Amino acid sequence: MTRLSRREFFTRTSMGAAVAGLALARGATLRADPLGIPIGSQTYPVRARIAQGEFVAVLKGMYDAGIRQIELCSPAGYADFKSLADGKGTKTIIEDNGLKCVSCHFSYAEFRDSLPKTIEWAQAVGLTQMGTASLPQNMGTQASPIIVMSNGVTSQESIKRAADVYGKIGAATKAAGIQLFLHNETFENSRTNDGRLTYPILLSALDPDLVKMQFQMSSMRTIGNPIAYFNLYPGRFISAHVHGVDLEGPAPPARGPQMPVKPDPSAAPGRGGRGPASPGPPAVAIGDDSVNWPAVFAAAKMGGLKNYYIEQEQANGGWEAMVKGAAYLKTLT
Repeated sequence: MTRLSRREFFTRTSMGAAVAGLALARGATLRADPLGIPIGSQTYPVRARIAQGEFVAVLKGMYDAGIRQIELCSPAGYADFKSLADGKGTKTIIEDNGLKCVSCHFSYAEFRDSLPKTIEWAQAVGLTQMGTASLPQNMGTQASPIIVMSNGVTSQESIKRAADVYGKIGAATKAAGIQLFLHNETFENSRTNDGRLTYPILLSALDPDLVKMQFQMSSMRTIGNPIAYFNLYPGRFISAHVHGVDLEGPAPPARGPQMPVKPDPSAAPGRGGRGPASPGPPAVAIGDDSVNWPAVFAAAKMGGLKNYYIEQEQANGGWEAMVKGAAYLKTLT
């Protein structure tokens, strides 16, 4: 992959958004399930219910909402999921309730300290994708750190070291028939000590065959336009976490080109989007936010998405937002 300067990245970002918009204007269509992929949901937002023994009830509720596949968190790395330690039994429960599970989040420590056992559980569940939420600063040792990070700032050397180590994990999972992915929560959303975004550098440093990416949609306000990433790095994104994102409320200083705000026919001339979000519950459903989701999903096909998972983590109204978001996604035809 050719390296891009910061200016080139931002320039192409704007071009990527324009190309996606043009495709839609020319009549590009999406299926009832965006990308023709069954709508999925992450189970982390309902971890407390799973910990209380309500796994079956959660699955039934998700099925009723139109969800047809889930993404788990591992029982060894996430205490709330410890009841799912029997991989084969977990797979049976999921499928008996009309759902499938091909993806799961693991703690990085599981990859570092017990990879064979971790892969064994993944195979029992039937996973084809496995990954971690973020590369932690304790990837190495105190005496020999892999990632050096302070106040959200890291270095290009740290990024390259981290990519090399994570790629070796990817080689092991690939040999077991499972694709490794990397989500973006903390390290991936940082900047380097010379002001560059970590994420594009990381994409260039990772082996695209061994490690795919899982895009966290809420991070678009930090690392940039998902449409641009999907177009600039085709085939690099295997999945995404989708949720309502308010792109028009208070935000940090601008760090790149305009985000994919959906058009508002009633907006005043010269003003895009729908204006500031009105007060309401903390959970904002997909479709009630300010993201141009048809444009995002159109570009996601170029990015290579195989799965996407609704993840409404808010304690107040998260489940209701998930249900409403699933209904909205089914309207993207």
